[in-house]
Amino acid sequence: MIPSTMKAMVLTGHGDIDKLVYQEVPTPEPGAGEVLVQVTATAKNNTDRKAREGLYPTKKGEMTSFQMGGKPTLIFPRIQGADIAGRVVAVGEGVDQSRIGERGLLDFNIYADQRRDINLTPDYYGHGADGGYAEYVALPSDQFHRISNPELADAELAAMGMCSYQTAYHMVTSAKVKAGERVLVSGASGGVGTALIQLCRIVGAIPYAVSKQDKADALLELGAEAVLDRSDLDSFVDRVKAATGGKPIDAVMDLVGGEMTDRFIDSMIFDMNSRSTYPRLSIAGASGGNISEILWTRIYLYQVQIFGVSHGTREEAEQLMTWIRHGQLKPVLHGAFKLSDLHHAETYFMNRGSNYLGKIVIVPDSQWNEHGKPFALENA
Repeated sequence: MIPSTMKAMVLTGHGDIDKLVYQEVPTPEPGAGEVLVQVTATAKNNTDRKAREGLYPTKKGEMTSFQMGGKPTLIFPRIQGADIAGRVVAVGEGVDQSRIGERGLLDFNIYADQRRDINLTPDYYGHGADGGYAEYVALPSDQFHRISNPELADAELAAMGMCSYQTAYHMVTSAKVKAGERVLVSGASGGVGTALIQLCRIVGAIPYAVSKQDKADALLELGAEAVLDRSDLDSFVDRVKAATGGKPIDAVMDLVGGEMTDRFIDSMIFDMNSRSTYPRLSIAGASGGNISEILWTRIYLYQVQIFGVSHGTREEAEQLMTWIRHGQLKPVLHGAFKLSDLHHAETYFMNRGSNYLGKIVIVPDSQWNEHGKPFALENA
């Protein structure tokens, strides 16, 4: 029986973690074309923190969350959490009853229209509508994709959520990365970075990871050709040359920004005579700084193509779901926290140490013993 109320972590406004309040709220009901999902695990993304802190400005000096559709969609109170795994427990009008009991993973986008090949005003569940930091959530039936793979625990399935994997795949498709190309992946130990390494291998490209050296063994096992230490900027290009046999990087997947971006461009343009394609810079993050100082002459004289990436398309989400079903994408799960302990998870995430790789998932307390405890971070 579905209860009339549920536990949820509710974001009450922009600010620090004290704005996240664990409380009882009404259980949603599925509308027409929707399914009601009992949440078993939701992956945590840095997007949650940045939206909470108002760090997605579209104008300089603005404290808000992105509003490319013309008006803000992050309205308080809001339940965050985009990468939702769970089971269908009820359906709305027009949805087949046979879907009840189905386990699945959400395509996290709130699409502005039915186009399958473009997404110009990105928004997502957990931002423009309530997400998975709760016991139940109502979602579009066509975006909750069945993933029955018995080898994947629910926490592992959530760790392969679309916020990271679809962003990563859209970076690859935007830059038209193809087989045999050398691809530099910054921020390689995070959710998008580990997804990029796997996706490069699926399309036949060669990923070179930028990360701390204590993550090297894990990233090499995941598929990185080499791991480049990000700490020494002055020698960065020389180390790229050593790793690639003197060949320039074909495309950069930049999740860092700041002063590193200029070095990433250097890694693509040091030998233009040996290139057969334009240098490509795909940007989907700025963990190292939101402002990069770059000479525009370097961009247009070297014909560097720049792609800003946010989310992705219906087609890309469906391709990723197919790869998950076929076992071609692997979860990189760091550990799990209870929903009621989300404050601790946020603090841990912000102060994560050298042993951190992959994704944290948040599991409702009522689901903890089955879906969270096996992956608990006992000493976090």
